[in-house]
Amino acid sequence: MHHFASKDGVLHAEDVSLAALADEVGTPVYVYSTATLTRHYGLLAEAVAAHRNALGDALIAFAVKANSNLSVLATLARLGAGADTVSEGEIRRALKAGVPAGKIIFSGVGKTDAELAYAVGVGVRQINVESPAELDRLIAVAERAGAVPDIAIRVNPKIGAGGHAKITTGGEGDKFGVPADEAMDLYARAAASPYVNPVGLACHIGSQITDLTPLEAAFQLLRSMTETLRGRGLEVTRLDLGGGLGVPYAGGAPTASIEDYVAMTARVLDGLGVEAAFEPGRLLAANAGVLLSRVIQVTEREDGRRFLVVDAAMNDLIRPAMYDAFHEVVAVSPRAAGGDNNPTVYDIVGPICETGDTFARDRDLPPLQTGDLVVFTGAGAYGAVMSSEYNTRPLVPEVMVDGARMAVIRPRPTYEEMLAREPLADWL
Repeated sequence: MHHFASKDGVLHAEDVSLAALADEVGTPVYVYSTATLTRHYGLLAEAVAAHRNALGDALIAFAVKANSNLSVLATLARLGAGADTVSEGEIRRALKAGVPAGKIIFSGVGKTDAELAYAVGVGVRQINVESPAELDRLIAVAERAGAVPDIAIRVNPKIGAGGHAKITTGGEGDKFGVPADEAMDLYARAAASPYVNPVGLACHIGSQITDLTPLEAAFQLLRSMTETLRGRGLEVTRLDLGGGLGVPYAGGAPTASIEDYVAMTARVLDGLGVEAAFEPGRLLAANAGVLLSRVIQVTEREDGRRFLVVDAAMNDLIRPAMYDAFHEVVAVSPRAAGGDNNPTVYDIVGPICETGDTFARDRDLPPLQTGDLVVFTGAGAYGAVMSSEYNTRPLVPEVMVDGARMAVIRPRPTYEEMLAREPLADWL
């Protein structure tokens, strides 16, 4: 469920007219709904709390890579969320937004020594170690710091899943984690070091997963490994289950419910006596955001093909170009009955000089004209966070709505600000 609905013929974000917002802020612009973020977090938190006996004092750590805006992070932090981070910058963002260090998990296949030192220094909840080489480097960093950080070993379960090959992270050929048999030995080696404290195992097999079967197989493997490690006299108190549960993008495959997902997890972990961690990103943020865009023109070809050229582009929302992702496109103010209101077939494209700057082909929409507004739904995750200034286009701004209130939470830079960031070489 989301909180974008038509009122008096105009699409609103909660109680804010998107037409009025576009006039005030300009387009393209991302718009986030506080009510939707709150609702999605609440549904997951309630489901987790209902299975506390099996999941312990479970942590919900929002995947910062999905949407790293400080206001989004602060909204979730105030609801009780932690943060799943994959860089020093994301740790800094989480801390700035009010996430306690003790609720921050640091993952990633290529952490630098400097990033490890920063994570150790601020006292994150745990560092997920992804290779023997990383463990060696972390031990050296921790020794120099005089600290003993909690760590988990990230397991590659050889179970890949997700909505696209580029977001599958648990397969045998993927770069993430350590194979299960090697992970057991790595855990024992970590336990023998006085400079790290192994507390658990972690895995994350992919993103936009619509079937619980691969997730259950991965969690069963973690359970089996936990029992084996304990049989060897090693303590395992946490299981980091990653994220990846899909969301119902219109036009996509149906997804498992949050309740079914958590119930399956509780069934697998029942009686194990561990504290679980969930790392949702898309699940909380995707349908809490839209990309609002204005029609530049409609270009018609002699063969009948119509190009709806909008002012948003692949640098603003790269998912369709990168992942062949589907986003529903909705008119903000559909034209009143009485004219030609039959659906029109459009190819929806942006102004960038790339054929890949295409959001959709052969999409049925109500008739649209220059100046009309449309939104790309489900854009709150992996949207603004992946945007760029390609073609020297100003970075897309972000707006947050809370009831009738709105705030610009990342402004659109001016051209002067963009150019001022690049000093000429002193010989020029």
